[in-house]
Amino acid sequence: MNKTIIAYILLLSVTLLSCRPKQNMVYISKHNMEEEVAKAKFQGLHIQEGDVLLILVSALDEVAVKPFNLNTTNKVGSNSNTGINQYAQPSEYLVNEEGNIYFPVIGNVYAKGMTQIQLKNDLEARLKRYLTDPMVSITLKNFNVSILGEVKNPGQKESVSQKINIFQALGLAGDMTDFGDRTNVKLIRTGEDGTDQIANVDLTRSDIVSSPYYYMKQNDILYVQPDKNKQVQANSNPNRALTFQIIGALLTAGTLIIALTRR
Repeated sequence: MNKTIIAYILLLSVTLLSCRPKQNMVYISKHNMEEEVAKAKFQGLHIQEGDVLLILVSALDEVAVKPFNLNTTNKVGSNSNTGINQYAQPSEYLVNEEGNIYFPVIGNVYAKGMTQIQLKNDLEARLKRYLTDPMVSITLKNFNVSILGEVKNPGQKESVSQKINIFQALGLAGDMTDFGDRTNVKLIRTGEDGTDQIANVDLTRSDIVSSPYYYMKQNDILYVQPDKNKQVQANSNPNRALTFQIIGALLTAGTLIIALTRR
């Protein structure tokens, strides 16, 4: 084996060591994504302590319904004898440490752990003592998630829709970088007992769509870890890549010199 061959072997070895192919770049990579996602079912959000709810009560009798809406303003209307009509806007209700909201006339109403539909039905049942055919609408004001780590635009993100899955949440952050580990994403969620729970989510698996972590909940935190390649790079000499480049250049120059001297 002559020196030229040895030099080429050394150069190839350095190249292979410094360039490792990136794996697991595709979400739900080994399955039919459209077919799997179609199986996902949104169960609705559960109200948590600290949530701010926008609640509006309406009924046929505008005068009778007025005490149940905190925000009532005036507007000019051509169909009124006085030219002024009263209309209500949603009022804000904070879910306190006991899990209650304080509702006008009714008093404390336990809301923690309920879905918005369950709370809507509960309030409408209570209001039937005072109103005919009451209707209640409820919206969660403070739906946001935090997305950190190997994403292109980290930070706290707000969503107009409360039905948002983990892929849509990543989309709000500009998706993962090429260094994000799609096989081990950390999701931090506050449990019903008030303690934080951490789940490891593999976004390359199809069963993510049936996971309780597929749909985001208010105040969830997503942390995308760097993959092994970036971890090694971060923990090693910062001049490692430059060193490989210099070695490669020297080997190339040496190969050319040897080839020229053999002519």
